[in-house]
Amino acid sequence: MGEPRAPIATTTNGPVEGRRDDGVDVFRGVPFASAGRFAPPRPPAPWDGVRPALDFGPISPQGAGAHFQRVDLPQAEDCLSLNVWTPAVDGGARPVLVWIHGGAFRQGSGASPLYDGARLAARGDVVVVTINYRLAALGFAWHPDLGSGDGGPCGNWGLLDQVAALGWVRDNAAAFGGDPANVTIFGESAGAASVLLLCTMPAARGLFHKAAAQSGAILGLAPAKAAEVTEQLAAAAGVEDVAALRDLPLDELLAAQATVDAGSTAAMASFVPTRDGRVVPEHPLDALASGSAAGLPLVVGTNVDEWKLWAPMDPHSRDLDEDGLRRRLARRFHVDAIDPLLDAVRAVRVDRGEPADPNDLFYAIESERFFRVPALQAADAQAGHGPTFVYLFGWPSPAMGGWLGACHGLEIAFVFGNQGRGELAAFTGAGADADALGARMMDAWLAFARTGDPSTGSLPWPRHDPATRPTMVFDRAT
Repeated sequence: MGEPRAPIATTTNGPVEGRRDDGVDVFRGVPFASAGRFAPPRPPAPWDGVRPALDFGPISPQGAGAHFQRVDLPQAEDCLSLNVWTPAVDGGARPVLVWIHGGAFRQGSGASPLYDGARLAARGDVVVVTINYRLAALGFAWHPDLGSGDGGPCGNWGLLDQVAALGWVRDNAAAFGGDPANVTIFGESAGAASVLLLCTMPAARGLFHKAAAQSGAILGLAPAKAAEVTEQLAAAAGVEDVAALRDLPLDELLAAQATVDAGSTAAMASFVPTRDGRVVPEHPLDALASGSAAGLPLVVGTNVDEWKLWAPMDPHSRDLDEDGLRRRLARRFHVDAIDPLLDAVRAVRVDRGEPADPNDLFYAIESERFFRVPALQAADAQAGHGPTFVYLFGWPSPAMGGWLGACHGLEIAFVFGNQGRGELAAFTGAGADADALGARMMDAWLAFARTGDPSTGSLPWPRHDPATRPTMVFDRAT
């Protein structure tokens, strides 16, 4: 047998040549836009001839990268490319799933092995797309002095990149065997926050038709705070004003960004999306509640032990005593709320037969505060406007002797069917039970992408009701 054929797809900018791999056609590093510093993305320049699309493109500058992030990929400000997995380059009109990666708006890319789309594309006969977008200060610095002076945007460049990628999908999905009229966006962590923001953004309206947000807090800085952070960036860089950041060498900008981040006292308090009244018109919860995503099917969910992912970087969180726990909670809650909160969480965990030591209570409270409660708020806000579905992921990681539990990010590999593969096995676990859970999750996400309802023949999934909050649990016993 000879070499498998090299698939070629003709995009609006020119033809690209991929590779047949794992039973699907794969195109890597396809430009969807061009990025200039602190400016909206521009259409990519067209090319002559057939462009190779065999390797991932440069990723947004981020230093050492994120969990399971390839460290060998080049980093560049002009990082706006995407990757496509498709069963065939034909007229198949398949559902398209566009993945928006997480990483606290600071790290990550569409090239992580976690997001390899081959198994999902093959199992569901769908097209899977993963994208890059600008990160940290390059993607989310916001200040009036960064505007063009004609009423254009003053920041949220990374969100505008995501919109540009969705515009590219609309214009080019058919060339890869996809249906531009059936696009689902899905993402995790900062990617899930992005999904919820896109549901409220006028610029993204009509570019997708279903949305799934995995472990994403609804967030966004007020303009005054965002401008203050960008002014701190200029001061850390030693430049005379914010506008001078445009011409600062990249390494100096990244060093100044690290200084600002080091001085921040709250998680994701700098260089995140801004509720600027233009790109992001209002608080996402208010927008959802008022019908900004009317008719849009939405899946939202979280993992049981989200906050444990960060335990290795917070060594004292594992040996908390009661006084230490209370000191931590005093930085997050009003003092009068601490006793009722601890009493309620401790009682529920004891009733379930779960450990209730101070460190267990801390992780449970933080997982609820930062992830579960915001997810339910989003579900409640959308439930009256479109089909909404909620899940809870409980499969425990074998890492750290099983102590990590169902931590943040663990569900991703199961949604893509990549659990147990290579280096991921130490994090996800492997074997028949893991594969069965991966199959259930893939099938639910694929059903959602196809129909707007994640129910399958073996797994009916009730719609969300704010009064009763039915929840699909993905675990060993599902």
